[in-house]
Amino acid sequence: MHKRRKVTVEVEQTALPGIGLRHEFTTRSGRRIGIVSHRTGRRDLVIYDPTDPDRACETVKLNDEEADALCELLGAPRIVQRLNALHREVEGLVSLQLPILPGTSYDGRPMGDARVRTRTGASIVAVVRAGQVFASPGPGFVLAGDDVVVVVGSPESTATVADILTNG
Repeated sequence: MHKRRKVTVEVEQTALPGIGLRHEFTTRSGRRIGIVSHRTGRRDLVIYDPTDPDRACETVKLNDEEADALCELLGAPRIVQRLNALHREVEGLVSLQLPILPGTSYDGRPMGDARVRTRTGASIVAVVRAGQVFASPGPGFVLAGDDVVVVVGSPESTATVADILTNG
């Protein structure tokens, strides 16, 4: 079995007095990318000049909704990628992304009310809400319409969770 070597990206954090924080990293191809988190809540995505890593060649100002959308695009699929890699290593393990539809039985109820683990043996490993990932939510986590619940277990147990969250 071929093992992939985990590559760690080193993120540098710099305090910007009177502004906020800057986080930067270098991609494998040598490009520097940064996020400036302003004290006001605004975030700037910064792409640095490949020939001068101290000069920004592009800055994109993001409002809260845009930052959330970018997080959703980058974060949720990454969790699924990690789970899929785990599935390849553990035979019989699957994951499902299950939407909580507005107005259904678990919209507005604590996750523990579903008793997923007790009833099925499957685990809810994350909930994605408006672009934000809540990893390992506890039983008191209140589900909301349009949440996406990420469930891991056997094919049978995850199918049962889908039924529970859909039909109560």
